Amino acid sequence: MPGDMLVPGAKQAFEFPDLYEAGIAELQQGLEKGHFTSVDLVKAYLARIEEVNLNGAALHAVIETNRSAESQAADLDAERKNKGSRGPLHGIPLLLKDNIATLHEEGMNTTAGSYALLGSEVSGDAPVAAKLREAGAIFIGKANMSEWANYRGQVPSGFSGRGGQTLSPYHPNGDASGSSSGSGVAMAIGLAAGSLGSETDGSIVSPSSRNNIVGIKPTVGLASRTRVIPISSTQDTVGPMCRSVADAALLLSFIAGKDENDEATKNQPEIPDYMKALDKDALKGKRLGVPRKLIKEDNPVEEEFAKALDILRDLGAEIVDPADFPNADELKASEHESLVLSVEFKVGVNKYISELRKRPPGINDLADLIRFNNENKERELPEPYHTDQSRFYKSEASKVDEEYYEAVRKDYELGRTEGIDATLKKFRLDAFVLPSNYGYASKSAAIAGYPLITVPLGFQPDTVEATPNPPTPLYNEAPGMPFGLCFTGTAYSEFQLISFAYAFEQGTQVRLKGRKAFLEATPKTQLKDVLLS
Repeated sequence: MPGDMLVPGAKQAFEFPDLYEAGIAELQQGLEKGHFTSVDLVKAYLARIEEVNLNGAALHAVIETNRSAESQAADLDAERKNKGSRGPLHGIPLLLKDNIATLHEEGMNTTAGSYALLGSEVSGDAPVAAKLREAGAIFIGKANMSEWANYRGQVPSGFSGRGGQTLSPYHPNGDASGSSSGSGVAMAIGLAAGSLGSETDGSIVSPSSRNNIVGIKPTVGLASRTRVIPISSTQDTVGPMCRSVADAALLLSFIAGKDENDEATKNQPEIPDYMKALDKDALKGKRLGVPRKLIKEDNPVEEEFAKALDILRDLGAEIVDPADFPNADELKASEHESLVLSVEFKVGVNKYISELRKRPPGINDLADLIRFNNENKERELPEPYHTDQSRFYKSEASKVDEEYYEAVRKDYELGRTEGIDATLKKFRLDAFVLPSNYGYASKSAAIAGYPLITVPLGFQPDTVEATPNPPTPLYNEAPGMPFGLCFTGTAYSEFQLISFAYAFEQGTQVRLKGRKAFLEATPKTQLKDVLLS
């Protein structure tokens, strides 16, 4: 653990930040004061990854590390000394989900967890990565993920051919959820200062909830998706996954913005400074609705959710319970999303592959991916849990037709005009609040293209029996497994949702008060170990 240490040239002892929990602002302060360098930070985080990624608890949270990270950190340290800091992300190590492209020249791959794309060359950084790089961030690695963002077929969350099976740090063989599973696990135990994930339906919110961190799924169109391996042009979005609302808001402030190559971003409003949303009193006088019909009954978080509603009241919010969607039953039963994703995945993946600067031999489209997997079953389709390609086959057979366009229209109607927006207006609400898992929060926001934010809420009690969740061998429910509280609202309401989440976070400090990862899953290396080595 960190402790007091006399830094050369310092007049008094300095307590190094605990990398399990350290926030970006705290790290930046240490860098600015010269207590440690970005090189020190990179070395410490890479050592922490080495301890638990393939060794120790073998969490498989990181699929690849950046061999250039230390030299990049040295350059940024020199720049800080000679020219000054670029800002709050200067020299800060981050992780990116393995579907977010980074410069091929840097040495890391972008594969969505699949051997089929290993060796492919992207034409450049994804714009969201480019913005972070320009701000001085260092990408120390790519986070593991559910292969193809959980769209190959029915396989355990967090499994990829290249990266193996991501596991929760809160219970042995625990389900870390997906598809941004590696980002969630890495943030839970401090393998980087911050991370990016992506979501089509639940892929940021669910693993954030399951790993006791904060995740923001932005409105579709707030941040670019260019050179992010896709599922759906109408639902995909990239967002931050961090240990605090402040860190998530900071990353969102940098990645938000228009991209001429992403049509969805062209109609976004003026982007606010999300750091100004960090107001502990933000809930005072606000009306939050509880869409009971979208929350699964008899779920294991009911008691903590009820306590959360009381806390929100104590923080000044008026809780409208229930505030049900008039079309809740139709929304839950709708299969339109399945059709939309099937069609858009084929179109999007074929386009992504066609735009690669260099494609792997024989990989030109989705049909080639299916063939590759069948020819490489020992790596891509290992028995007994990872053999399914049903979504690939369904997507390959799909076509853009009137049925598809009708499904898109119906999804927007169900999620937006007759769902979220209608209910906000009917009950005069500022936002909705509900458990992050155990319901349909992600589906309603997914088909609408609207934002979500999750913050830590609690942990499953020791009385919960750890049982596998068929057909996977992973434990979905188990003692100590975390769960979160979700805020959602209309398009581009991120500023308000961040303010609500921040007020709840500051009023409860669940992550800080709660459990930590189990011993074998907890990295031990700290900054002082690097400096004394």
